[in-house]
Amino acid sequence: MSLVAATGRPYTGGWINRQYGDRMTLILGIDPGSRITGYGVVRDNGRSCEYVASGCIRTGSGELSARLQAVFCGVSEVIRLHGPVTMGIEQVFMARNADSALKLGQARGAAIVAAAEQGLEISEYTATQVKQAIAGTGGADKLHVQMMVMHLLKLTQKPQIDASDALAIALCHAHHRQSLIPHGLAGAKRRGGRLRL
Repeated sequence: MSLVAATGRPYTGGWINRQYGDRMTLILGIDPGSRITGYGVVRDNGRSCEYVASGCIRTGSGELSARLQAVFCGVSEVIRLHGPVTMGIEQVFMARNADSALKLGQARGAAIVAAAEQGLEISEYTATQVKQAIAGTGGADKLHVQMMVMHLLKLTQKPQIDASDALAIALCHAHHRQSLIPHGLAGAKRRGGRLRL
């Protein structure tokens, strides 16, 4: 397993304490995959979000059990390094290939267990919810989402696609936080309108 940081602005440390009060929260976004799992961390101060870190957990091409362990360990390491208190993760979608959908669901489960083990609150979002929150339309493609993530977080370099998807999920979660109540994996309904930071 390799944990590859995506660029934008370098993470310089100092946000390990997970107690930020109501006005400042570190949010982890996860774009799960059995070979590449994207992660993104943003700091939500109640008015806007700031980039903290992003990258990809690359699991290689070994046995599925080893790749799932790599997802679990990689997400655990991201949480340990950056100290988020809450996580947004993309829901499993129905793929044409049932085997791929099953592996994606298992990778998602490994990430959820890693977060739950460290006490994070977890919310799930559909791809459409994320796209609507970031780009204002559920039909946005990955490049459009990437462009909007760069704009919203004032990034000067493009994150990898999996990392930008994870940042988009984190931003979507920030957008929904004010209306959320503790709900485990129940997800959230958006209030409408594109995310404005």
